[in-house]
Amino acid sequence: MKVSYKRSAAVLLAAAIAVVSAGSVSRPVYAETTLERLQKAKAEKEKTEDAKEDTEDRKESLEITKNSLLGQLSTLNDELAQVSANLEGIEADIVEKELQIEQTEAQLEEAVRLQDEQYENMKLRIKAMYEQGGTDGYLSILFSSSGFSDFLNKSDYIDRVHAYDRKMLKKFQDTCKYVEETRVRLNEELVALNDLKAEAEEEKSRVAGLVSQTSANVSSYTSQIADAEATINALESMLDEQEQDIAALQKQYEEELAKSRLASHSKWRDISEVTFEEGDRKLMANIIYCEAGGEPYEGQVAVGAVVINRVLSSVYPNTVVGVIYQNKQFSPVASGRLALALTNDKATESCYRAADEAMSGVTNVGQCVYFRTPIPGLEGIRIGGHIFY
Repeated sequence: MKVSYKRSAAVLLAAAIAVVSAGSVSRPVYAETTLERLQKAKAEKEKTEDAKEDTEDRKESLEITKNSLLGQLSTLNDELAQVSANLEGIEADIVEKELQIEQTEAQLEEAVRLQDEQYENMKLRIKAMYEQGGTDGYLSILFSSSGFSDFLNKSDYIDRVHAYDRKMLKKFQDTCKYVEETRVRLNEELVALNDLKAEAEEEKSRVAGLVSQTSANVSSYTSQIADAEATINALESMLDEQEQDIAALQKQYEEELAKSRLASHSKWRDISEVTFEEGDRKLMANIIYCEAGGEPYEGQVAVGAVVINRVLSSVYPNTVVGVIYQNKQFSPVASGRLALALTNDKATESCYRAADEAMSGVTNVGQCVYFRTPIPGLEGIRIGGHIFY
């Protein structure tokens, strides 16, 4: 009584291991009824729903973090653009400052050239006026005066020449001082600008590093969100399959209950009407071994009685072979455990005795045609580790 549905690789592997090892385990593996599989399927569906909900919560958390990072990334990009613009401005200021320094140096050189020229001219005038004498000499000029008024005028002329030389000397000195101070100031400003440039480059490198790291984090969270979405889609597909499996199991379980009720009200043959074939005894003993080999003797008889009840009921096949090998009825058949047991005739002496009693018409479970491990809400006859209904 088993509905085929997809299971995880781990479950399939466990089932395969159970089949392979069945022949070497002395304690039998009991049949899993449709109701038990239905309840297990519902429990697995609940786990899948929980996993989906957890994944959706994780995806939402990832999206919140990603959106926060995108906001940080936008701010960092703006900051990087501002830092880059500042750096470009500083670099332009440095170029302009270097040009100003170059121009100042040229001005200083020109001032020095003019002063040298003025100085040479002044030396020539002094030499002509004080040292060489003649008509251009200081005394010659004064003594050539035509009168006192002319003498005063020429004396004033000489004073103005001296005053002009002193003025030009003072102007040169002021110009040199101004140019030198300007050069020092511009050099200091250039040093300050280079310091600002170094700081701006360091800041640009820092912000660029943050942009790169944040971009990598955004990419990582995007990838994780994509993985979460893929997981959610896979879980949704799994839920669809599980719902289909549950619906199929529910339908099968209801059919079994209906068949059980039908069997109890169906036409029943007497045991004397059954003709057993060669091999039925061995088959009966080994199915009892697989289903109830570890149960007390009464439980073994009860399992044999269920098989015979089905043979007697008009709802099921009318032979032992037909009942035991009916599709999806006894799990040891589907798992291969019965085949292994038959190959080595694993049935114990008590299993053979129970088979003999059941085949003679003995039943300790009335007309029950199903059995399983007890579960809450299921009523029936409790014998050992099974409930018969």
